[in-house]
Amino acid sequence: MNIGDVSARSGLPAKTIRYYEDIGLIKPHRSANGYRRFRDSDLHKLAFLGRARALGFSIEDCRTLMALYEDETRASADVKRLAKEHLSRIETKIADLQSMRDTLTELVDCCAGDNRPDCPILKDLSGKL
Repeated sequence: MNIGDVSARSGLPAKTIRYYEDIGLIKPHRSANGYRRFRDSDLHKLAFLGRARALGFSIEDCRTLMALYEDETRASADVKRLAKEHLSRIETKIADLQSMRDTLTELVDCCAGDNRPDCPILKDLSGKL
């Protein structure tokens, strides 16, 4: 398969596939003329990476997950630890976003939104509340 075929089948843009090759996550074969030739195993790795990235795993996490996936002697505890760490980071982000939403909701509710220049939103942003 060429990069266009793999892109269509994996759902990843060709630019992303080239990037994953550049950073060593995949290693497609090269034909004599230098064109990439992807195998089914490359397609499978790309689908794996696409799913991991869709779940928010970092590139380094993906590198670790790929190594664990390919290691038949791996301990599932290692995979679970990595996933739990990532889940913890997601939960922290969610809490931060909820806090931002609550603060912004309060500020929007306090703002009259009329023609007067007084604005609690701008006061809060400037630290003058």
